[in-house]
Amino acid sequence: MIKSAYIHIPFCSQICNYCDFNKVFIKNQPVDEYLQYLEKEIKHTLEAVPLQKLSTIYIGGGTPTALNIKQTKRLLQIVQTYLHPTAETEFTIEANPDDITEEKLHLLKEGGVNRISFGVQTFHEGLLKRLGRTHTEENVYKAIELTKKEGFQNINIDLMFGLPGQTIADFTETLEKAFSLDIQHFSAYSLIIEPKTVFYIQMNKGKLHLPEQEEEALMYEQLMDQMEKHGYHQYEISNFTKTGFESKHNLTYWNNEEYYGFGAGAHSYVNGKRIANVGPIKKYIDKIDQEKFPYLEIHEVTREEAVGEEMFLGLRKSSGVNCKHFEEKFNQSIEALFHKELNELKDKQLITQEDGAILLTRKGKLLGNEVFQKFV
Repeated sequence: MIKSAYIHIPFCSQICNYCDFNKVFIKNQPVDEYLQYLEKEIKHTLEAVPLQKLSTIYIGGGTPTALNIKQTKRLLQIVQTYLHPTAETEFTIEANPDDITEEKLHLLKEGGVNRISFGVQTFHEGLLKRLGRTHTEENVYKAIELTKKEGFQNINIDLMFGLPGQTIADFTETLEKAFSLDIQHFSAYSLIIEPKTVFYIQMNKGKLHLPEQEEEALMYEQLMDQMEKHGYHQYEISNFTKTGFESKHNLTYWNNEEYYGFGAGAHSYVNGKRIANVGPIKKYIDKIDQEKFPYLEIHEVTREEAVGEEMFLGLRKSSGVNCKHFEEKFNQSIEALFHKELNELKDKQLITQEDGAILLTRKGKLLGNEVFQKFV
């Protein structure tokens, strides 16, 4: 049973220097036509794979809040018409702090959105400019204030560490300011330099100076310690929450469950198949015209891949991989399939076993990629 749907809006008011997601600068783009074809894709998909009741809907990007009021209203109408969110549905939209207005927030609330995720990244003005962000520290405070005033009670902000020129003191200050917002959820990621980004080009030219690996590790340890101190439970490697505000949508991914993915460059996991949509907007539109579906690639997940995904996705969670659930799902124990890998990781003190689950140690969280590679 598919309980989650992701919708991709590939438009941004500004292209950030680190971002490799499928996106374009919104000016002179066919936004209205894109929404028309997004509706067609959703309609065709649900005819092929009928909808049951969704627990989560997530609109990401790009920057969904880069759409104007009329376009936002159209997007929400499409969601209401085909995906039928209820008051129980966790309905998230990603937002830039400087896109937020009272009118837009009211429209989102009326359209069923009940969770907003802000791309903040840092409160350091110099680092914001370095990242290519357009908002200011003041924009963040104002956006959170307006969002609370509109009645939203489930707010996330994204933070980043390991940024070019960022010091531990910079990150400490960002955390202090973030905690002052009194919100429900934080996602915090280390910077990864991806190909085809401005940062990647700068790095290859020797113009990008990143913190040393040890310094980045200290930032992550500080993150974990400060989140716990301020009452935020770490339920996944990069995610921290007040009790009851875990991201149900992202848990769909980490629990290795199936989901719909709509839009240019979106990914789906449906009926045992991982599907990637084409990214360029014109190709997305043309594919739907020609074939009804904008698929670039369809991959049938093998049993071997599925058990590996169950492990490395599940180990991202603080609760780890439940041994009984794993055996029920795959009719074979984790120990039988991964005896050698488990012993090696236990010897290195990267994983442990507690209450019938295999999970990362604190050291394992710092060296997560070394653990995950064992199961890929």
